[in-house]
Amino acid sequence: MHKILVICGSVRPTRICPEVARWVMDRLPPGAPLALELTDLADWPLPLDGEPGIPARDGYTRPLTHAWSRTVVAAAGYVLVTPQYNWGYPAALKNVLDHLYREWAGKPAMIVSYGMRGGGKAAAQLREVLDGLHMRPTATMPALTLPAAMKTGAAFDIATGPFDALADTVAQAFAELAALLAPTA
Repeated sequence: MHKILVICGSVRPTRICPEVARWVMDRLPPGAPLALELTDLADWPLPLDGEPGIPARDGYTRPLTHAWSRTVVAAAGYVLVTPQYNWGYPAALKNVLDHLYREWAGKPAMIVSYGMRGGGKAAAQLREVLDGLHMRPTATMPALTLPAAMKTGAAFDIATGPFDALADTVAQAFAELAALLAPTA
């Protein structure tokens, strides 16, 4: 089994990211060789540009950065669940990515975005950053469209099935993530 961190990319107080992440986790196909672990960025309050050096070159000075480094190193891959904010992804997600460098290199990642239009612009930007970190993103990037009623502040219940039509797409992305982790012959 490969340990996979499912990272909630939003820390807003009104966020639905943990619920979306759990929905994604529940779509892991039976028998997939992936052990998913939910990682909430609200539990990782890394300060913006909190290290004096450059992650690709220098060592870390802060205990929280060392702990984040150990957490990232311990995983074989990642599922990044991100909302789309103003056509981009949240600063908290960018910050935790930028705090490290070598820890990400060579590892596979799956991007799942969500938003009023699915979050494809955020996913595309995030994919460029993962490429810059020398990660291996899956080709499939599920984009979950939120119900239109959310624009007016209507209650949102993920159990009502607004994303169910994309369950197969999420399963495909998990299959690609598992394939990226498979040993090559």
